[in-house]
Amino acid sequence: MNAAQSLDVKNLNVHYRRHEVLAGVELAGIRPGEMIALAGPNAAGKSTLLKAIAGLVPARGHVLYGGSDWLAWTMRKRMEFIGFMPQSIPEDNDLTVLEAALTALQSGGIGPRRKDELDALRVIEHLGIGPLALRPLCRLSGGQRQLAALAQAVVRGSPVLLLDEPVSALDLAHQWQVMRVARRLADEGRIVIVVLHDLALAAQWADRVAILHDRRIHSFGRPSDVITDAALREVWGVEARVRTCERGRAFVLIDALAGDPAATQQEHLQ
Repeated sequence: MNAAQSLDVKNLNVHYRRHEVLAGVELAGIRPGEMIALAGPNAAGKSTLLKAIAGLVPARGHVLYGGSDWLAWTMRKRMEFIGFMPQSIPEDNDLTVLEAALTALQSGGIGPRRKDELDALRVIEHLGIGPLALRPLCRLSGGQRQLAALAQAVVRGSPVLLLDEPVSALDLAHQWQVMRVARRLADEGRIVIVVLHDLALAAQWADRVAILHDRRIHSFGRPSDVITDAALREVWGVEARVRTCERGRAFVLIDALAGDPAATQQEHLQ
């Protein structure tokens, strides 16, 4: 694996036709070993931001990696440094987990190598899905397919991993398994940026959380600093209470939609 360097997003803007999706997004000083969670309501631009950082959608601005703007790099060169995991992989894919990992390993201009199969098997074992190596993707559960997709993103040893909603539609056990693996990959020295809807998961696993709102970064910092009652009211439009469990992890209790007269009346009665 190439040694990771710091990542800075500066004044990133994305337009779809005449519609502005992201405006002046700034994320400074993302360091190797960090997991960054991108949070925000539906249509806030989280997945678009992830794709813009990867150079998969047209964007204006700068994504500085070790001081060099990789939006000016060729896609082939970027692929040496970025592992991208999409929201889902097709359920009718007949490739085995090993074959899918090999396909990813041989993409991005790297080309086939004699040790490809051994390298892919090592990654699959490292992610805890060794017994699935010869199983077709179409015969896996949703959680197993997510881990197989993670293997595809990781297999080239990319120092930056971009994971788009890796726990969407997963049960609690598979959510924990996927997030544990992502956390371990960050602890090994990678930069991991993950799109999450669940704020409790973001608070539990991420070092910092970036909340998107109104096409921009609303706040960016430690989970305890940015996941607040005020942020939930302003960004998500809900009256909520952020509390901390006995292990120091935040969880959110939603009481009502913001501005609901019935909720205000109920508060006075309590």
